Amino acid sequence: MKTLLFALALVLLPPPQLAFADEPVMLRDTLRVSDAVITLGDLFNIDGEAAGVVVARAPQPGRRTSLDPDYVRGQAREHGLSWANPNRLRRISVERASRVIDTDILAEMIAGELFARDGNEYDIALSGAQAIHAPLDSSGLPEIVAFDHAASSGVFQAELIPYDGAAPMRINGRAFATIEVPVLARAIPAGHVIENADIDWQAVRADRLRQDAVMHPEQMIGQEARRALRPGEAIRAYDLQAPVIIARGDIVSLVFTVPGLSLTARARALEDAGADEIARFVNLQSNRTVDAMVEGPGRARVVTAGPS
Repeated sequence: MKTLLFALALVLLPPPQLAFADEPVMLRDTLRVSDAVITLGDLFNIDGEAAGVVVARAPQPGRRTSLDPDYVRGQAREHGLSWANPNRLRRISVERASRVIDTDILAEMIAGELFARDGNEYDIALSGAQAIHAPLDSSGLPEIVAFDHAASSGVFQAELIPYDGAAPMRINGRAFATIEVPVLARAIPAGHVIENADIDWQAVRADRLRQDAVMHPEQMIGQEARRALRPGEAIRAYDLQAPVIIARGDIVSLVFTVPGLSLTARARALEDAGADEIARFVNLQSNRTVDAMVEGPGRARVVTAGPS
């Protein structure tokens, strides 16, 4: 009888509940987090309650950290997930996303601080400064809270708060005073006469400016380039010359004047010369070399007699 009742129980009663197997999961293609913690949802392509489980602290913004695959596998198993590490990773690298404040912004801030103090423009060279990586949910731009500048050397040190709520940080470097100088807006070939439209302005470090640099556009307009000149660079006085109106080898009328007498002779130019420039000529009649001032095309006036 007992045997019959046991057999009926096996037939009529429902089978015992079986334990569910862990859900297979795969690592995401891009392991990048935006918050201060790393969750299972950051690591695996999952949704639901398990996705919010925290497994580690995230690195600083813009930095990377690495996790032990065995530790990650254990955390996944505790929450019903199965990760087999099919690629046999030794470390799992996770990057934290950031809002980047680059060094150009920092340099502009320092230049602005100096301009507010003395009204001068500066070229800023930061010492070892790197871009600041702020959390994605942060707000505000860097703010200078302390600043020290040695005018004699240009060395400065600044303390700033990189974004709202951040701890203060220090940057240092050198500030070089600049000066606006006329430069060429385009490349100019040798022999080209410079016009007003060819001129632009650019800030140049004062310590790199040559003593013979042209500082006024009036000294450039109407002048001829002695050589090919590049745009955006300070021009030296030697780079320019008056436009050549008498070329070497030209035959000209050479005028020699004394009180009550004016003589004209044919002469050959021994060098190129522009208007009002003094050049050497050889008198074709006497074969003497004389210095004469160019008065115009084909004409020069003797200012100093050459050797007898």
